[in-house]
Amino acid sequence: MIPAGSLLTARDLRKTYGTTPALDGASFSVHPGEVVAVMGPSGSGKSTLLHCLAGIVTPDEGSVTYDGRELSALPDAERSALRRGDFGFVFQFGQLVPELTCVENVALPLRLDGVKRKQAERTALEWMRRLEVEQLAGRRPGEVSGGQGQRVAVARALVASPRVVFADEPTGALDSLSGERVMELLTESARTAGTAVVLVTHEARVAAYADRDIVVRDGRCRDLDHVA
Repeated sequence: MIPAGSLLTARDLRKTYGTTPALDGASFSVHPGEVVAVMGPSGSGKSTLLHCLAGIVTPDEGSVTYDGRELSALPDAERSALRRGDFGFVFQFGQLVPELTCVENVALPLRLDGVKRKQAERTALEWMRRLEVEQLAGRRPGEVSGGQGQRVAVARALVASPRVVFADEPTGALDSLSGERVMELLTESARTAGTAVVLVTHEARVAAYADRDIVVRDGRCRDLDHVA
């Protein structure tokens, strides 16, 4: 049974790479607009859990249900469409496209979804203002600092008004001051937009921005929503 009010739910996920189990019965759920931190040491299965939740990786066993639909049952094209529209992503090193300007990077999800350039870049600039990086619109990623680049990446993750943002160690490559500002802006912007955030981190100061946290150890986690 899916927990009441849950937007995204994983049940008893198992995933093995070769002979190494990455997930061994992990269960998890997130509600609309909620910020949840997924914590645990390196190698515990945090990133594999996030990739399964986002439909990037298919678990060997178990299920992931998003908005009443089981992700593994969807065709590849539908999962790709979810990742363009319903899901946003922030990675540790931003992964901005170096050949594009910052505003073009932020507008990219909209452009891939068929939005015309002027409209896409106008919306992108609005998000860049919210993330305090609108002055970087015409610069390329190699011309901005790490903290500025991560704010641009957060703007890109939120530009299409996703229902869930997956953030994998979003401050891992930043100094503490830049990291805290990125987390403030990410969580404030997401809450304002009603976007759920699944935040993978091993740092308690980053997890402190979440509404709730769970711990993954040896590929297992038990969310409170799953406790009978």
